[in-house]
Amino acid sequence: MTTFAHTRRACYTGSFTQAIVNNLAPLLFIVFQTRYQVPLEMLGRLVLLNFTTQLVTDVVAVRYADRIGYRLPLVVAHVLAALGLALLAVAPAIAPSPYLGLCAAVVVYAVGGGLLEVLVSPVVDALPSPQEGKAAQMSLLHSFYCWGQVAVVAGSTLLLAWVGQDAWQVLPLVWAVVPMVNAAAFMRVPLPATVPDEHRTSLRALLGAPAFAAAIVLMLAAGAAELTMSQWSSLFAEEGLGVSKVWGDLAGPCLFAVLMGAGRVVYGLWGERIPLVPAMISCGALATVCYLVVCLSGSPVLSLVGCAVCGLAVSLLWPGTFSLASARFPLGGAAMFGVLAVFGDAGGALGPWIAGAAADASGAGQGVLRGLAELLPDDGGSGLRTGLAVATVFPLVIVAVTLLYGVAARRRGPAVRGASGEAVGR
Repeated sequence: MTTFAHTRRACYTGSFTQAIVNNLAPLLFIVFQTRYQVPLEMLGRLVLLNFTTQLVTDVVAVRYADRIGYRLPLVVAHVLAALGLALLAVAPAIAPSPYLGLCAAVVVYAVGGGLLEVLVSPVVDALPSPQEGKAAQMSLLHSFYCWGQVAVVAGSTLLLAWVGQDAWQVLPLVWAVVPMVNAAAFMRVPLPATVPDEHRTSLRALLGAPAFAAAIVLMLAAGAAELTMSQWSSLFAEEGLGVSKVWGDLAGPCLFAVLMGAGRVVYGLWGERIPLVPAMISCGALATVCYLVVCLSGSPVLSLVGCAVCGLAVSLLWPGTFSLASARFPLGGAAMFGVLAVFGDAGGALGPWIAGAAADASGAGQGVLRGLAELLPDDGGSGLRTGLAVATVFPLVIVAVTLLYGVAARRRGPAVRGASGEAVGR
């Protein structure tokens, strides 16, 4: 009998690798800004480029993942992640301009991150596990993204303080070791079969189901709510709150990731006893409160607490949406996870960019954003309080859509089963 313990560990490390490629560059924003004179809006574009590239990768992977199997694309994903991180260290020095070098590195590792996002979740979902425990398993998998984020933030912050900003290139080279080692692991571990074409729910059927449309909106808002606070909290702590880089990173994005991971582990261990829809509504409401605290509080300590607790608030949103969709469409296959990842990445790309653009716009001329900035506490002229105030709409969408989903589910009653035994969305 095949055991999948090593497979689960490799998937956990794959989720850890996603955290590396998504969170390392933002920690270096202050380096890029001071060393290469990259303005805030262009730093926001790096985040946009990362998640847009992942989004395009997700779209392509949706078409082919179930047909070619899991092993080859998982190995390629880790190799590209390692190569992109290595390029992040060297490309700014050899490219026609440092910013073009940064963009090239981001594109390469983002392709790897996009493949991981499409493939790791359906692999874990397909591993032998009781149906009622799958949401908990998904939450546990995504907790390793958080532990990766904690390791990247804490490890990189401390290493950068030790080696100095002039030697920042050491960081991406050190982190590139993780995906290279895991690429070797995925060459050997047993992997489940993909869902055959004749049994898999078609994308047309998925996209025509209102329940799946709700899941898409939830993924957009979840990606935006999580990544906006995660990506901008480091710079907000330094420029908006006047906190040193070391303490700002540790008290902001690092504690954010710790609490996000803790929330996912708690649901991973006891999720079978906690109804998913009410839990997601509560998380969305708490995230809304956290965004408002960050924007409205004049106390740096309280603002940092809001940044950190937001990690707990968003912990369930992304894996919870995956689980809602998987329970409703159990034969969706990797293609279904890929579509959801596309919209999650779209939210992860647009959310931080919108916040950065709003921050820049709030300091220029007149208008609604300028007026909003004048109403908010001082943020050192960065405008990031305004950007995060605009981003408060994302967790509000989570609350509204999940409420509607829960109401519709109660009216619908037990899921209607198709001929294949799959729940049919209505």
